[in-house]
Amino acid sequence: MRTIRVETSTATILLTEAPEPKVRDRQTGEIAKDATSGETLMKVGVVYIDEGESSLIHVTVPESGITEGLALGAPVSLPGLVARPWESVFNGQQRHGIAYRAAAVAPGAVPAGMGA
Repeated sequence: MRTIRVETSTATILLTEAPEPKVRDRQTGEIAKDATSGETLMKVGVVYIDEGESSLIHVTVPESGITEGLALGAPVSLPGLVARPWESVFNGQQRHGIAYRAAAVAPGAVPAGMGA
């Protein structure tokens, strides 16, 4: 499926869940790895706010892309953020959604004009 680049220059992105290893298989506890590099994948929760709309999303980031100094509730940047639509059949039911992935997660700033 197609990967869609997400424009973040005007968005406010706040960290809502600290980075933790992404689980590939909940039954076995297997941790997800990047298919190309073999690097451990991490999951972070963020609220993405843009044009008066907000969404709570989980973003997959390689372990090497987790920057020190992240604080819950603080603004972050997600360089290289992309969205990938997905669909699968689970227990006989069709499921679908959007998976988000970024090259890194780093402390960020609120875009100009978005302050209190």
